[in-house]
Amino acid sequence: MKHIYLLLLVFATSISWSQEFALSGVVRDATLNEPLPGVNVIIKNTSRGTTTDFDGNFTVQNISTGDVLVFSSIGFLTREITVQGTDPITVILQDDVSALDEVVVVGYGTQTKKEITGAVSVVGSETIEELNPTRVEQALQGQVAGVQVTSESGSPGAGSNIRIRGISTNGDNRPLILVDGNVIEDLSVINPGDIESINILKDATAGIYGVRAANGVVLITTKTGKRNSDLQFNYDAYAGFQETSRKIPVLNATEYALILNEAFTAGGDAAPFPNVSRLGEGTDWQDEVFQKAPIINHNLTINGGSEKSTYSFGSSFLTQNGIVGGPKSNFRRWTTRINFNTELFKNFKLTTNLLYTGTNRKTLPENALGSVLFNSLNNAPTFGIRDRDGNFTLSEGLGNEVINPLAQISNNFNENDVDRISGKIGGSYKFFNDFTVESNFQFNYAEVYSRFFAPEVFYGSGKVFNIDRNFVVEGKNLFRDFTWDNFINYEKTLSDDHNIKATLGMSVFKTTGLFSGSTGFDIPNNDFQQAFLANASDVVDNFINTAGKFDSRLLSYFTRLQYNYKGKYLLSGIIRRDGSTNFGPRNRFGYFPSGSVGYIMSEEKFLQDNEVLTFLKLRGSYGIVGNDRIGGNAFRSVLSGEGAYVLGGELLFGQAVGAISNPEIQWEEQKTLDIGVDMKLFNNRVDITADYFKKRTEDLLVSPPVSGILGAAAPGSGSPTVNAGTVENKGFEFAIGYNSDASKDFYYNINYNMTFLENEVISVNNGVGFIPGGSFGVGQDPPARMEDGKPLGYFYGLQTDGIFQNQAEVDAHATQANAAPGDLRFVDINGDGVIDSRDRTDIGNPIPDATMGLNLSLNYKAIDFTAYAFASVGNEIVRNYERNQPRVNRSVYTLNRWTGEGSTNSYPRVTTGATSNTLFSDFFVEDGSFVRLQNVQVGYTMPRKIVEDMGIRKLRFYLSASNVFTLTEYKGYDPSASSGAPIGAGIDQGFYPVPRTYLMGVNLKF
Repeated sequence: MKHIYLLLLVFATSISWSQEFALSGVVRDATLNEPLPGVNVIIKNTSRGTTTDFDGNFTVQNISTGDVLVFSSIGFLTREITVQGTDPITVILQDDVSALDEVVVVGYGTQTKKEITGAVSVVGSETIEELNPTRVEQALQGQVAGVQVTSESGSPGAGSNIRIRGISTNGDNRPLILVDGNVIEDLSVINPGDIESINILKDATAGIYGVRAANGVVLITTKTGKRNSDLQFNYDAYAGFQETSRKIPVLNATEYALILNEAFTAGGDAAPFPNVSRLGEGTDWQDEVFQKAPIINHNLTINGGSEKSTYSFGSSFLTQNGIVGGPKSNFRRWTTRINFNTELFKNFKLTTNLLYTGTNRKTLPENALGSVLFNSLNNAPTFGIRDRDGNFTLSEGLGNEVINPLAQISNNFNENDVDRISGKIGGSYKFFNDFTVESNFQFNYAEVYSRFFAPEVFYGSGKVFNIDRNFVVEGKNLFRDFTWDNFINYEKTLSDDHNIKATLGMSVFKTTGLFSGSTGFDIPNNDFQQAFLANASDVVDNFINTAGKFDSRLLSYFTRLQYNYKGKYLLSGIIRRDGSTNFGPRNRFGYFPSGSVGYIMSEEKFLQDNEVLTFLKLRGSYGIVGNDRIGGNAFRSVLSGEGAYVLGGELLFGQAVGAISNPEIQWEEQKTLDIGVDMKLFNNRVDITADYFKKRTEDLLVSPPVSGILGAAAPGSGSPTVNAGTVENKGFEFAIGYNSDASKDFYYNINYNMTFLENEVISVNNGVGFIPGGSFGVGQDPPARMEDGKPLGYFYGLQTDGIFQNQAEVDAHATQANAAPGDLRFVDINGDGVIDSRDRTDIGNPIPDATMGLNLSLNYKAIDFTAYAFASVGNEIVRNYERNQPRVNRSVYTLNRWTGEGSTNSYPRVTTGATSNTLFSDFFVEDGSFVRLQNVQVGYTMPRKIVEDMGIRKLRFYLSASNVFTLTEYKGYDPSASSGAPIGAGIDQGFYPVPRTYLMGVNLKF
């Protein structure tokens, strides 16, 4: 009987386990969290199944617990799910990166990621959408290993400096930037919302673009429609406000008065504030200058396509006020973009795009002596904003440069309008199955109109900014350039194992500029509204003695051969012949070869069944790229100078020979080595890229010092350009990413990258062994240098050794001018017993040792969260925003000054007497390392069932904050800012800080 019961129990259990039911669910993609239509859903080891509908939904009939569902779709990783019950499931499919079939633009063609043998990084549209940058450069900050982005300023519309794998020359270090194949010098003309992807070419494989690619290449591809797709509308908008991320602590009125009393007394003068009890806090000029500023952006994109054509239209508007000056520091941008591609007839494709950008930018004086922030830091807190009559107060007694910053803003009228049209038309024809011939013509045309009005104004006695005769300066500059590329591609597969691609082509580039402008005096009523040349009583042509134009051209021929055997042994070789009008006839053309190899080890049989290592590729490249980025006509004498002549007793001005010519100048050459590895682990969950690189730039184009007898100091003249230097950058890049196993409701991605960089000047053969640059204080020697054995632009000054504590220490030390107890003690570097300019030495490096980025994204059901951080480690910054005058305000660290023996060994005494404390030394050099949480965003996507009845495909709302916080020991406004100059970068004269921004936005697709 027991056996019967046991058999019945087993039978009942088997029935319950084999009971069939229907299982429903939805399939989404991991990148955009959008439904995936057309996904195959098959019960494993059977032919039964279904496909997902337009909304990604599916229902599988006659399924049992324990069955395995297989989800597959082209472009996505196949995924298997074991059925656990009858509850609906959500399945997330990852992009099929294991096949590495994603197409990447690499120059005059494309390659799959798998085939690439060079160092290429990609930033996608999703990242740009999450960051909401106002300028494209901001989307690269912390996102890509080997790419450093520093802000020139935080003012609206200000540009950024992009450096790919270090600073390679003392000249122009900008990378080549191409938008849909068109050369773009100023990224402010691009709406970030129009961008589909950004590809960065970092090694010698960029040499396919020739001379302009010496500093790397940034390839930007804008959005296009897809074939056989319905008309789709995407509307993105955000609005918010900005505020300063930092204020520099300075003395309040009471502290200021006490410090001045002490300084004047120490200098033997009467105390200027005999009664400080009623001064209180006084005026906080930074509070008065900084303000909350609005920012608004609208972006509309329309995409679609038929069987043979695709089209895309985009339009945007951005307006942004400044956190300093408000509407007086405003940036507005309008963009309109049209892309249209079609197959006119069999094997012939036509590609066209057109971009119009209009910008208007109003600016204030910034990042220099006498800027608005410089004045807000140095103006006395004892002055009110206005006097009893309602007029702005005069900053009397503070030296010649410090004025009332609010008066400065009120009297500032400066605006710049740019209208730019860029376009491309190209055709490609495929013939004999293996050949494709392509011709592309790209052009840029820009009109730049500027107007600056200086009203008659009085800021105080002896101020250099006083204007006793008003004037207006109007300028109109025209820029034109075109690029015409013609090339033929050959692609053939032989015996299923040998894959060959060959490219042969030529490129022509021409750029011209025409400058015009005049200054008009005596504008009626001192009124900006009437400040036009037509209303001026006296007009002077600003270009009467100069050429006012330029014309530069390039002619290039290139060939490339790419070969792979069985998809695992890869080879690429490039030879390019470039000719530039910047060099004389004997040195005009140069040959620049490069080559790269790759080995996909994971294709070998002994690794194909490896459960840990999914993909492994080893690659290396070496090549030479030329650089011609110098001023035109350096190889010949030009009448661009100014000569003064006395004829008939009258002084006349005419033209004279300009800069001294050098007909022997030739190409700068950059020799680049890269050794890299790409790997994917654990079914593509972990993605690792590592590179060692070494760039050596030889025959640097520099200007040596020459005797004044040769006329180099004459107006409009200058030293010749010579090939006389070598710079080397070497380092290591590492990037790792992890994509979580997708669950029903939650998944996340995390990516980290870091770059270690060492920069060294190998030689400067200009006769003196160094090139100075930058500025510090007033009347001091340049504080930065390019010199053998040192980093490019290192800081050169006196080294301190604490504070003199008593007179005995002063007497025992080397002779130091005006030294007294409480003063900085300088090191006698050369040991001659005297402190002077010969004791200057290396006291800092503006180039960071390492940069890093950390990116995190989380998705839980309809909620998404992203955070981006980046860091810079090991660089120094010069503090140069403090004016050396007795009555100017000071930073709060002055409260820690030396007041007697043993009081401090860090901060010198205060006095109005003569000292050496203001000489450039490491006292003014600070650690510029920082970590910044750049962006945090949280979004919510409305359920599809709610919005689909309204014809909406996606509706997402989000909140974001950028420049959230910065961890740094630097005392200034912004450790991330830099002038970008190769020699003189990292000198802070009161950098306009990058603002903290809070946004509320919407993404709408219908």
